[in-house]
Amino acid sequence: MLKSKGFIFTNKKHTEKGIMSAILGVLACATLGTAVWFSYLGGGVSSQRYGTAAALAVVFMVVGMGLGIWSSTETEKFRLFTVVGIVVNILAFGMLSLILFAGAYVD
Repeated sequence: MLKSKGFIFTNKKHTEKGIMSAILGVLACATLGTAVWFSYLGGGVSSQRYGTAAALAVVFMVVGMGLGIWSSTETEKFRLFTVVGIVVNILAFGMLSLILFAGAYVD
């Protein structure tokens, strides 16, 4: 018969900074995506609102990346939201870089 190893109980928790990092990364991606979508619906004409949304997304990215890196230094914690937060913030930075590249070099 197979013997079950049983349950392993732990006191580990997800870091609050890691969770906030993931939330800010998702907000940054959503803000950039929304600004691009509304600019597309307007025929490519941008207003100051979309630039302000991109600047707000940059603030979200910087704070989210800082929180993600800060939460990675905590010991005896789960790393799921920390890694997700860092990856999503890097993805948002890549989106912003593509938007700026397309605005500068694509006619």
